[in-house]
Amino acid sequence: MAHGIFEKIIAREIPAEIVLETPQVLAFKDISPQAPVHILVIPKTPHPRLAQVPEGETLLLGALLEAAREAARLTGIESTGYRIVINNGPDAGEAVPHLHLHVLGGRKLGWPPG
Repeated sequence: MAHGIFEKIIAREIPAEIVLETPQVLAFKDISPQAPVHILVIPKTPHPRLAQVPEGETLLLGALLEAAREAARLTGIESTGYRIVINNGPDAGEAVPHLHLHVLGGRKLGWPPG
């Protein structure tokens, strides 16, 4: 049985609106969106955060970025622009201890973010 919320989504124990799935990555709509389009892209192998991904995992990290790019295309924000965010640790706003990318778009995003 899966333990964390993202592991439960990967195991299909919790429903999610999946946008994209590959052997390494799952992308799904955030249940509390911060923009008209808000997709979470997660590795299927659990890593608490970016800082704890072992060195040499460039294929996994590349797969996350490729999935983020494809999720932007599939949700129609590729041409208008989007932001990719990784919150690494509590001070950065990390709420779920499983590495994930936020893909945000569908409106003009300000900078710097709050």
